[in-house]
Amino acid sequence: MSRKPGRRRMGQNRMLRLLDSLERDPRADAAIDVLTRTVRALPLGRVRDGLHGRWLGHPLHPLMVQVPVGSWMSAAVLDLWPGRSREAGVLVSVGLAAAGPAALAGAVDWAELHRQQTRVGLVHAMANTAAVGLYGASLFCRLTGRSGAGRAYGFLGLTAVGLGGMLGGHLAYRQASGANHAEEVPHVVSEGWHRIGTVDEFPAGRPVRRAVDDVPVLVVRETGGTIHALADRCSHLAGPLSEGTIADGCVRCPWHGSVFRLSDGWNVRGPATAPQPAFDARVVDGHVDIRLRGEHGTQGPDEREADEVPAQGEEEKGRGRSI
Repeated sequence: MSRKPGRRRMGQNRMLRLLDSLERDPRADAAIDVLTRTVRALPLGRVRDGLHGRWLGHPLHPLMVQVPVGSWMSAAVLDLWPGRSREAGVLVSVGLAAAGPAALAGAVDWAELHRQQTRVGLVHAMANTAAVGLYGASLFCRLTGRSGAGRAYGFLGLTAVGLGGMLGGHLAYRQASGANHAEEVPHVVSEGWHRIGTVDEFPAGRPVRRAVDDVPVLVVRETGGTIHALADRCSHLAGPLSEGTIADGCVRCPWHGSVFRLSDGWNVRGPATAPQPAFDARVVDGHVDIRLRGEHGTQGPDEREADEVPAQGEEEKGRGRSI
């Protein structure tokens, strides 16, 4: 049966097919393994968390790239304006100076990604490296009096930056490489208390996985009886915290090593830049109920005991839905 004339077949465009094939291409995996081990071995200490953007609440790399990209874009505009080659050269220099720190921040994030993401990220880095090389050549030509060649290299560099930016957008939005993977929890979990089992089902010091409204929850009972509950999927890349290790009042993600405080979900160590949604817990007649922290003015862990038993008369009111 022939298609009607003028009707186009709907489907994935060539660019998306190319990007999807890049995600599946394993040919660079050996090089990726070497590079990720090298980046992880860098003696950065506490600076590593700073480069991840833990203090900022989201990855630092997208913010840092604004300086080189903005400088080089502005240089391109000035290169189109007669008599502004000198000012354009200054902007090229500013972009080159800012590119190194931005690349380092991107590298420490890249080394903690999934395989499909690192494949795209490698090409993203190669495009940006090419841009730095082209802008370096542009600056050299400008300093040696060959302004025409300097402008030409600058426009080629901007093209490479555009390609790198497109791949960076694919990483961030299509592959969610820097997104908070626990952000949806407050929007999915229904209000009220949810019964998740008896106290005996939670051995002291061992992580246990439960679910509330199909949202996985990590539950840990301390030796003293205090019960902590956090969203189980790591905010970094959705790793299962219930399969992680418990130590010093924290849980360590088994995938990329992010550390979260059990009492409130605070991200003590990266690469996670966002905390874990935390739940309040109580024990009623030997059963454990949890409620998403923040509902109805729920107090934090410093203001109430996590396993507080409700006063008489409130028990039935606060039971919530059983699971």
